[in-house]
Amino acid sequence: MKKILFLFMLPFLALAGPKETVKIKTSAICEMCKERIEKNLALTKGVAKSDLNLDDKVITVEYDSAKIDAAGIRKAISETGYDADEVKAVAKDYSKLPNCCKKKD
Repeated sequence: MKKILFLFMLPFLALAGPKETVKIKTSAICEMCKERIEKNLALTKGVAKSDLNLDDKVITVEYDSAKIDAAGIRKAISETGYDADEVKAVAKDYSKLPNCCKKKD
């Protein structure tokens, strides 16, 4: 059965592009931030998986470099309302965040 499943999946595995990993510093604060960013990245074409560590505010993203690049991932995070390395959060998206998710001055 495993061989049949593998043979069925082989064409799809061949279509997958090269996998890359990037670490991005965010302005995330709480668990809600983590859920919001990871959910939006899961909906981003080319992103395979992401994991945000709230202790250091760094998100590790595995992605298909044939479909998206690190700059595109940073842009997706900024459009979620959070800073992503040197890319600042989009103001209109930041304003929609709950108060607990906004940066403290």
